[in-house]
Parts: sequence; C-alpha cells; structure tokens
Amino acid sequence: MKHNYIKGVVLLSVILSIGLSSCQVLNKYKTPEIDVEALYRDKFSTDTTTIANLPWREFFNDPFLVALIDEGIKQNFDLQIAYTRIQQAEASLGMAKAAYFPDLALIGQVSHNRVSTGTNGKDVLGYGSTGYNLGIAVSWEADIWGKLNRQHRAKYAQFLNSHAYKNLVQTSLIANIATSYYTLLALDEQLKVTNETIELLKESVTTVEALKEAGMQNGAAVEQSKALLYSTQITVPDLESQIRELENTICLLVGKKSGTILRSHIYQQEMISDLQHGMPMQMLAKRPDVQQAELSFRAAFELTNAAQASFYPSIVLNSSTIGYNASTLSNFFRPENLFASIVGGLTQPIFAKKQLIANYKIAKAQQKETLLTFEKTVLTAGKEVSDILFSLESSLKKNEIRAKQVEASLNSVNYTKELLKAAEANYIEVLSAEQNLLSAQLSQVNDKLEQLQLSVNLYRALGGGTE
Repeated sequence: MKHNYIKGVVLLSVILSIGLSSCQVLNKYKTPEIDVEALYRDKFSTDTTTIANLPWREFFNDPFLVALIDEGIKQNFDLQIAYTRIQQAEASLGMAKAAYFPDLALIGQVSHNRVSTGTNGKDVLGYGSTGYNLGIAVSWEADIWGKLNRQHRAKYAQFLNSHAYKNLVQTSLIANIATSYYTLLALDEQLKVTNETIELLKESVTTVEALKEAGMQNGAAVEQSKALLYSTQITVPDLESQIRELENTICLLVGKKSGTILRSHIYQQEMISDLQHGMPMQMLAKRPDVQQAELSFRAAFELTNAAQASFYPSIVLNSSTIGYNASTLSNFFRPENLFASIVGGLTQPIFAKKQLIANYKIAKAQQKETLLTFEKTVLTAGKEVSDILFSLESSLKKNEIRAKQVEASLNSVNYTKELLKAAEANYIEVLSAEQNLLSAQLSQVNDKLEQLQLSVNLYRALGGGTE
C-alpha cells in the first residue's frame, strides 16, 4: 500500500508538470530598444576604446590615492551595506526557487475524547478514547501557468539589481574619494600660494613704509598696503579649517577615524592623455544605474506575467499524508496501523472582489513606470557624459592662456615694484598687480582641480570603477 501510494503521488506530479507545462504564459523578456544614436552631443565615434574598461588601479597613478581607494572598498560602510543587500536578495531568490518543490512536514498528534454514555445525568463523560497519529504531510502547487516561474525570474532580476547597486555604490565611492583627494591637494596648493603671497605683501608693506620715511609716499599708502596684507592673512585660518574638515571627510569615506591623510602634490597628478569615451552602447552596458533601471523593468515585466497567470485555475495538492494511526502506543508501527490520504483540488477564480484585476492593473502600471524610468536614465546618462566631455574640453583650452596670465601678473608685480621705488608708479598699481597675481595663481590651481575632477567624473559616468 505504501509503495503504491508513493508511486501514485510521483506519477501525478510528473503528469501535471509535463502535461500542463505547455499551458504556461509564454511571453519572453526582451531588453527594451533604446535609440542611442547621437546620445553624446556632437560626438560621433566608431572607436570602441573607452577608459571605462580600465581597472581603477590603472586609471589612478598616485600611490597615496590608490591606497585610500583600496582601503575604502574594504571598509566603507555604504559598500558593506550594499553587500548585505546582495545577501538579502540571494536569500529571496532561494525562497523563490524553493517554491517549485513540495512542502514537507512531520506531524505528530495525540487526541483524547470523552463522551457521555448514560441518560438522566448518569455516566456523564464516562467513556473515553485516545488516539495517536504520526506521519508526513505534503502540500504542493503545480506551476501550470508559470506564475511561480515568473516570480522566480523577478527575484532573479532583483538579485542582479542588488549587484548593480553594489557596483553603483563602488563607482560613486571611488569617484568621491578621488575628487575629495584632489580637492585636498588643491587646498594645500592654495594655502601655499596664499602664504607665499603674504610674504610678498609683507615686503611691499616694508617697502612702502621705507618710501614714506623718505617722503616719497604717504600714510594712506602704508595703511592700504597693510589692509591688503591683513585681508590675505585672514583667509589662512579658513583654508586650514577646510583642509582638516576634508581630511575628516576622506577618513569617513574609507571607514576609519578622523586623522591626517597622507598625500602628494596637485601638480604631480597626471591625467590619462587620451580620455576615450567609446560608444554610447558601451556606456549603457557598463553604467550600474542604467543596469539597475533595466533590471527593475525586467522584474516588473515578470511580475506582470505572474499577475496575469493568477486569473487561471490552480491545481493544488492540499494535503497528502502518510503515517501511522493507532489507539495505543504498543506495537504502534505495525503494518495494520499504516494509513495514507491525498486531497487535491482545482481552483478557478470567479469573484475575488476585483483583487486579481486590480493587482494586474497595478503590475502593468508599474511596468510602464519602470520602462519610463529606464528611458529617462539612459537620456540622463547621455546628457551627463556630453556635459562632462564639453566641460573638460573647455577647461583644457584655458591652460595655455592661464599660464600666460600668471606669467604676465608676476612680471607686472616685479615691474611695478621697481617703478614704485623709482617714483614712477604709485602704490595703487602695486597693490592691484599683487591682487591680480594671487587671483591668477589661485585660478590656475582651480583649473587643475577642475580638470582632475572632470576626468574622474567622466570615468564614473562611462561606467568605470566596477572592477
């Protein structure tokens, strides 16, 4: 009896799985077609070389920066949180896979019943009986229309989405560490330039005071020279404070306590000579946020099909039990105490308070929403790359002119000082020349910082930094 029962259950499962598998809702997923022609404004290239294919250890050449990024990838809290999301998605995927298999449960039960056997209040609850039950219960739903299959596929898309999220956090982390590091180097250089300018201004104050003693300048010139000196000196505490705060920020990014950051010099930083951007399709394949948007649409697509499959009949093995049942524990496992039962059913939804229809409409609307989000993400990515490319080109054009400006400003300071001593120039010309020199030198530092940060942003925008 036991073997025949098991064979019957297995045979029924096989028939349902094979014979009804053709009834599944077959609507295969396809990646939405996106028009990527001219996605990068005024940039048409057939060259597939792109800096996004470079591992981040090759893109960055400063050993101090490489060490910071490596430390951040190992210790950054946001990245560690992203890894826990992968674990959660993996567990959900495992649950979806397990839905294909029957539920098994070991059941044990002891029942004791008492009934009255007499009349007129006699023998109230006088008769008792006891029963013992031990067995295995099985329940299983046949995935006829592919509802469970679609739910599993949706969970798989969400699992891949968690990996894309981790990559997004990593690329953003690398970019944030690099741009913060370059900003720190720029602040160092600004502080250096400011201190050097302060020394020049001190010399100017001494010169003007000497000229006043010689009757060649007045007190107003001395006080004006001192005012410029003081206004320059007062920027030093702010720069020092910004440097400390940025060091603390970088420490937080790499997951350690606030402290000093080992670093080099901003003019030791060299960008890759040829920042190739490749083709838009490559960017779409590598950018984590684009991948996330596409995977969200994929999950919504599968859930829509699962919602559609809920309209069709369900065949469920509600309760299948095999075990032993006896009134005493003695000789409990004897063959004559063996029992088996199977209860199956088919359910066709007829009226479910519009829940199934509403769920399907919601799923369809969510699918449309994720598709629109995907299309917007692609356009946003193209705009970002286009903006960075144009900004980088414009910034690089300033280098030669800026160098000439700094050189001219320096010559102007030297010439006006000599003219001042010869009484052929006034102190206003000297102060103006010194102000112009400081402004040009600080602008040159900002140009270098801007170009370094734009190169990092381009690397991230193209999808680099996931390796």
